[in-house]
Amino acid sequence: MTRRVSRLIGFAILYAATSGLSVDPALASEPPNVLFITVDDIGWDSVGVNGSKVVDATPNIDALASEGLRFEHGHVTVAICRPSRSVWMTGLYPHNSGAKGFTRIYNSVPTLPETLTANGYTTGIIGKTRHVIPSRKRAFDYQIRKQELMGGYSAVRFAEAAADFFVLARQSKRPFFLMVNTHDAHRPFDDGKPAEERSLASGANGGGDLPAPSKIYQTDEVPVPGFLPDLPEVREDVARYYNSVRRADDVVGAVLQALGESGFEKKTLVMLMSDNGVAMPFAKTNVWRHSTRTPWIVRWPGVTTPGAHDSKHMIAGVDFAPTILAAAGLQPQAEMDGRSFLPLLQGKEQAGREYVYTYLDSTAHERSYIMRSIQDVRYGYIWNSWSNGRMVFRNESDRNAAMRAIGKKSESDPVLAARVKHFRYRVPEEFYDYEKDPDALHNLIDDPAVAGRVSAFRAKLLDHMERTRDPKRTSFKKVAVP
Repeated sequence: MTRRVSRLIGFAILYAATSGLSVDPALASEPPNVLFITVDDIGWDSVGVNGSKVVDATPNIDALASEGLRFEHGHVTVAICRPSRSVWMTGLYPHNSGAKGFTRIYNSVPTLPETLTANGYTTGIIGKTRHVIPSRKRAFDYQIRKQELMGGYSAVRFAEAAADFFVLARQSKRPFFLMVNTHDAHRPFDDGKPAEERSLASGANGGGDLPAPSKIYQTDEVPVPGFLPDLPEVREDVARYYNSVRRADDVVGAVLQALGESGFEKKTLVMLMSDNGVAMPFAKTNVWRHSTRTPWIVRWPGVTTPGAHDSKHMIAGVDFAPTILAAAGLQPQAEMDGRSFLPLLQGKEQAGREYVYTYLDSTAHERSYIMRSIQDVRYGYIWNSWSNGRMVFRNESDRNAAMRAIGKKSESDPVLAARVKHFRYRVPEEFYDYEKDPDALHNLIDDPAVAGRVSAFRAKLLDHMERTRDPKRTSFKKVAVP
């Protein structure tokens, strides 16, 4: 695979003085390498170290957590793939970057890899190239598409591509930023066919079978999430999902092994997270807690404490870019909405981490469903601007056998029928006690016992919308200010 060596695009070395960024003297002496690993559509509690009930679902991710810091309350800002990644790459909320759905980041907005390149980093991306700054063709120096990764599912191919990049990084004699994106556990989920029955002869070109995960799960080995009914078709879907989770974990392990063999491990900050929750109804492409909560793990030798667990601070996808810049010794651009959580990586406290704000503007098919949410460690408030009792919600995660089975069962089950109705139509406001109701089954918006808290959350959300110039703030003010 040495043919990839030619793909390293020549670039001029531009330092902080030419980019307008200032350097943090405490970190500038030897900027770290950064390996950013993203797993696709994997829920927070699908990971073993976060309490997954599936045996040995994510051994490699669990091992990474044992060597670093994991966050209890990490959230993506938008629970849908490309908009979520646009937030990571800009440190901006969607309305300020231009990427409110599957739309382009404004040309005037600098992106993380371009900024790092301008400050002496070698940058690369492996997988999901069409979902990370697709309008900036040269945002990364080194790019490997899914077609070269057996559709984005081969741990071996990922490891080879990573190893090639590490060779180029060593030749460049510069620190690196490498983004590795698994294509699992995105739909379609792995079908569970035994490895010995798979033919991979043409898999590299999209034909044949995909590589088998290192472990295949049966329906009696997996739990059905509490936000879904336990029906045979749903359980089958969940088992296939966990096959894909395991294959994503295989990729993580292979890439981390390649990093170890490269000799860069001790000087590399590794960060792992998912771009959104499970690709199932009531999860992905929404703003409930299980939609946006993501496994978030950071290993930085000499900085993070092995086995550390942060259960206090709340961090969000919008904070990713400013944190990476700060770790590199660079001050984030003043216009970024996010805020570096570098102090948390160093084991310190950080004020102002009591809330996160999450968004949805439109789906992959550009259907507009404006949602805004504010959460603290226990409660969550949601404003569904689009809900009027007539408009029907549809997304890409509810077009499958599991959702069809749910719809059919709801015809004879009044409780499930009410649940499906809520999914399709919502109500303008929702409020949940996620400590008691993690699956968001009981909307407390009209409960007088939490009326004061609801008012406080409305006020904080409005203040946030005002500060970030959210174009929907005028509409929300009619709700928040009686």
